[in-house]
Amino acid sequence: MNELQPEALAVGRVVRPHGVRGELVVEVLTDSPELRFVPGSVLGLKRRSGQGRKSSAQSLTVTAARHHAGRLLVRAEGVDGRDAAEELRGALLTVSSDEAESPEDPDEFHDTELIGLRAQLVAGDEVGVVRDVLHSPAGELLSIAIPDPEADKGEREALVPFVSAIVPEVDLDKGTVVLDPPEGLLD
Repeated sequence: MNELQPEALAVGRVVRPHGVRGELVVEVLTDSPELRFVPGSVLGLKRRSGQGRKSSAQSLTVTAARHHAGRLLVRAEGVDGRDAAEELRGALLTVSSDEAESPEDPDEFHDTELIGLRAQLVAGDEVGVVRDVLHSPAGELLSIAIPDPEADKGEREALVPFVSAIVPEVDLDKGTVVLDPPEGLLD
């Protein structure tokens, strides 16, 4: 991580376009949507690999946001039609970590706090290192790099659901996440 550049924290994920005028259906990933999605807010864009070939925009500016049928609908500058909105499907909307407030709940963490933590089993055996936090429609996943001399680059990836039944403990002071995976999850 570059000490000079703050990390990007996910505050939303574009689920799909809504209508023909370029509105975006956004899955809210922040406890403060009323602060993050106000007109004038500038949000970073983190696209899936291979996504966004037509547009090189790295951010978007919110022009309007409203709730509709239990979802947040967002309009943004430059997203003027369904095709433009479709290009953003699956993109994460981010803010700089220096803009984010600390979570009040002790069981909530920013992605940047988890990346780099050592992953170990309940018995204490070290498994690997958290390389990324993936935000999927089904929930968050920890991408754990597990040493494997037979794999490319000497490690393989295991995707671990970030739920308390499988990740019962996160200790930022010790720099560890404790895993209690079901059989076969890390194979």
